[in-house]
Amino acid sequence: MSANLVIVESPAKAKTIEGYLGSEFKVLSSFGHIRDLPKGNGAIDVGNGFEPKYELTAKREQFAELKRSAKKANLVWLATDEDREGEAISWHLQEALGLTEEKTRRIVFHEITKPAILAAVQNPRKVNMPLVMAQQARRILDRLVGFELSPVLWKKVKPGLSAGRVQSVAVRIIVEREREIVGHKPTSHFRITAKLAANGMAFKAELNKKPSEIDGGRAILEAAHGANLRVDSLVRKPIQRKPKAPFTTSTLQQEASRKLGFGVKRTMSVAQKLYESGQITYMRTDSTNLSNLALDAAAGFISSTYGSEFAVRRTFTSKSKGAQEAHEACRPTNMSQPIGSGDRDAQRLYDLIFKRTLASQMAEATVEKTSVEIGLPGREEKLVARGEVLKFPGFIKVYQEGTDDEEKEQEGQLPAMEEGDSLELLNLLATQRFTKASARYTEASLVKKMEELGIGRPSTYASTIDTIQKRGYVVKEDRDGKERMYQVLELNNDGTIDQRNEVEMAGSERNKMFPTDTGMVVTDFLIEHFSQVVDMQFTARVEAEFDEIAHGNKGWKSMIEAFYHPFHDQVELTTENAERASGERILGVHPESGKTILVRIGRYGPMAQIGAPTDEEKTFASLLKGQSIETLTLEDALELFKLPRDLGLYQEKKVVTAIGRFGPYIRHDGKFVSLPKDADDSPYTIELERAVELIQAKIAKDAAALIRVFDEDEDVRIIEGRWGPYIKNGKDNVKIPKEEKDIPAMTWERAQELIEIDKSRPKRGRKGAAGKTAKKTTAKKTSKKAKPKS
Repeated sequence: MSANLVIVESPAKAKTIEGYLGSEFKVLSSFGHIRDLPKGNGAIDVGNGFEPKYELTAKREQFAELKRSAKKANLVWLATDEDREGEAISWHLQEALGLTEEKTRRIVFHEITKPAILAAVQNPRKVNMPLVMAQQARRILDRLVGFELSPVLWKKVKPGLSAGRVQSVAVRIIVEREREIVGHKPTSHFRITAKLAANGMAFKAELNKKPSEIDGGRAILEAAHGANLRVDSLVRKPIQRKPKAPFTTSTLQQEASRKLGFGVKRTMSVAQKLYESGQITYMRTDSTNLSNLALDAAAGFISSTYGSEFAVRRTFTSKSKGAQEAHEACRPTNMSQPIGSGDRDAQRLYDLIFKRTLASQMAEATVEKTSVEIGLPGREEKLVARGEVLKFPGFIKVYQEGTDDEEKEQEGQLPAMEEGDSLELLNLLATQRFTKASARYTEASLVKKMEELGIGRPSTYASTIDTIQKRGYVVKEDRDGKERMYQVLELNNDGTIDQRNEVEMAGSERNKMFPTDTGMVVTDFLIEHFSQVVDMQFTARVEAEFDEIAHGNKGWKSMIEAFYHPFHDQVELTTENAERASGERILGVHPESGKTILVRIGRYGPMAQIGAPTDEEKTFASLLKGQSIETLTLEDALELFKLPRDLGLYQEKKVVTAIGRFGPYIRHDGKFVSLPKDADDSPYTIELERAVELIQAKIAKDAAALIRVFDEDEDVRIIEGRWGPYIKNGKDNVKIPKEEKDIPAMTWERAQELIEIDKSRPKRGRKGAAGKTAKKTTAKKTSKKAKPKS
């Protein structure tokens, strides 16, 4: 029997920590949370001071082992993570296991190394109840908001939606940026760029003003022809660049996105593995502090590797609201270990963390910036060339921070020049350019914005961004731009000016976040009826109140009560009186039938509709990827109604192509074949020959997946599916238990047994539907049979 039981959150940590502590300690994992609020209406007793009612969520055998081991141990050491969530898990363990304070020790550590673990054991404390109450307040408030607001959205927008205190604000940020971009009206100007030479070395210069009209650009080019261009002024200025602070959660996510192309969730997953393997300190942090041990180790490594002139001891102050400066930044645990272990992702992220930490303790980079002005005869404008020379690399020798500015040009080195020097003009262009709207958010730039506004905390950024995508409010994707023509003027040696039109792709996006139509409609509904919930300042104030609770300066119940009662009253008022929200826009009338054409959110997403809401007969068409109910035109809608298309016959059965709930498809002989997403197949242009190819490929794939057909009934089959074998019983799919042996030899009786078990299980989904169902049709088919539904 071990005299000491240590409980950590993750099994990956347990073995390592047990090795550090020795035979007197047994280390077990809680596998994360062991208790949570139950689903349903009884989780929070609103009438009794918002008292929560918790239930065990841990697996029975895991909890039983924890209980047995805790009973046998003299001391139980709660070693969950050092943030609020970790503190709450420790408290839940203490409560659920019935641990007394005398028997319980709470220990925290920033890194999983032997010195850190042993130091933690030497400095135990009690569970920090203000931290626990702050986490409990967050959990209760989020449950109240979600549990009361989501049913309002089901009734007033569409079933299956959800709302959240932080997620809804994050969606609003993306929606508002999208509308800003869509509403942007670009204006044009002409950028004048020159290629010049001095002392045999070419360099670039740009006019310090941008003419708005083509004639203004032409005048500049005419003034430059035959002119004796000289250096009017030359200014050299030394500047120093300072390194950035070590990583917080937010800056780690941003930089991993810029330099490694990692999404927020991927970054945190890889960082978790690095932390659990003892290579980095805790990755959920808003502090930029480094321990004295880390500072000394960094200084030693820098001095021995690069020279003592490169080492400068620095401390940083966090700019994050509510930052907990007692914690450390995310850094390597061993500053003399420049290469990490693990898979490629782990090694790349470790390299980033190591270099950022090292650079933060290095000298400034010294750069000499040079600015050259070149006059044009008879003109006030100047051609300006800028360059820089690195005089002392400092921290740049190791690391330089990335940028979100995709068009920022790096300033190069200029040739040796002095005032009055003559210059040779090699080339002069006037190129039409256009103003741009603000950039769409990436996952990382959204984290940066949330941090600036004080919305969420390091532990919630990744889960919030993951949630808004899973809920269908936001999509992260690439989108192609549109061709745009622009004008170019070029000065020839003989003084003539060529004018030509060129084409570019404008508006291309890579890995950017776009709001869906559902996200926009829900955001508008929440702003209209629950403005406080999606108010950014209110959400930041709530985070500040959680901080107050964590510091013991505020009671959690009074904070919840102040919010809840007005909110609950508004829920009831909105449920009773608010109109349904669908984002409906009337586009015009059908040129043949004269019926109204509109777009709106339907049960399965955005769609176009022929027929007014009061019409009995309606026709529907799903919108295509990249289309929006806010920007769709009448012409776009009419194109959608060209589907379904009848392509002809194959094996004496019709072949039809259309777009349904799950995207473009081909229908043949009662079966559906999805059009490949990575091909150029379009339901509007695909021909019979190509459709038959796809049908044949689907038949071959299905045949390969067929394990068995039962002689007793050919409609009952065993098929190899994406997640393993299953029974196909007509239109029903029946799960086969993982422990089932010799599936190809399954008897008819066993198959029927599994089918009956499946029938007895409650099916997912809501019973019934609110309101009356109007008679509906889809393009050329009734809504009862067609895929697109309202």
